Amino acid sequence: MVDFLPCRSVLLLVLGASVALAKDPDVVERIINLSEHPATTANKIYVAGRVATVLRFEQEVDPEQTRMLGWEGWFEPLWVGGKKVVLEPLRDIEPGDRFMLLVTVSDGLEIPFVVTSEQQPLDGRRVADQQVTVIRNLESASAAQASLYESLKRERHLREKVERYEQEDSIDHALAALLAKDATRQTPFREWRKWRLQEGDVEFVVRLFKGNGKAAVVFKITNREDQPWKMKMARLYTVSGWKDKPFAVRTDREAITSGTTGYVAVVADKSAFQDGAEFKDLLLEIYRDDGYRQLFVVLDPALARD
Repeated sequence: MVDFLPCRSVLLLVLGASVALAKDPDVVERIINLSEHPATTANKIYVAGRVATVLRFEQEVDPEQTRMLGWEGWFEPLWVGGKKVVLEPLRDIEPGDRFMLLVTVSDGLEIPFVVTSEQQPLDGRRVADQQVTVIRNLESASAAQASLYESLKRERHLREKVERYEQEDSIDHALAALLAKDATRQTPFREWRKWRLQEGDVEFVVRLFKGNGKAAVVFKITNREDQPWKMKMARLYTVSGWKDKPFAVRTDREAITSGTTGYVAVVADKSAFQDGAEFKDLLLEIYRDDGYRQLFVVLDPALARD
């Protein structure tokens, strides 16, 4: 059964709620080694609107001989001090935009850069350099320190990735993965209610499941818009008290491109509804990649009862 306007149910679903998260760019730290790239080759510096990018050099920078062409109206005035140069765009620039930056260090070496922007191909998300360390001498103390920091950063990212995989290696994540593949018959869940909603050129079919002390919600999303639809995050917490609760979430693809259909599945154990001696309603929120809350679902603990 498909309900277009549900009146009474254990599920309350709202589409297009105007709650937003900040759409910050992805910021990264990089090392540019001039020993590997001739000084005549202009390395690219990636920036994003209202985000400061710091270029750090081994030598003092000459402020009189450091300049950027065509910055007026696009950037804050170039800041040069000590061994650093700071760039801050007034707004986002496009990947096709190019600004020439020439940095001159204390011994007279001129180092050219191309200042532009970069976007991830699937979702159009901005990527910005937070700090760029420019190294000329591979044997210097700065080079050794920068190499150490890079190794530690890679190790930290790998450790975080392993820890995330370990946390997601659970029965609930396995069930969510099956639901995200639309393989509901291979799970212990039975469908409870179903809604179809439309916002612009994106259609949502929302199915609510219960079974064996767990609750599940599956979103079937058909995208007919020109740009891809991608989930930024999901949140689950108590309606009263705003306490975050554990849950499992899986998608069947990274982004739902135009003309395709994808799934987002969420599974919550009965224990997630428990707050002390009481069982409380939970609020499930789904945020799009642009930071806006696309939908939210209020789940009654009766869904997860045995």
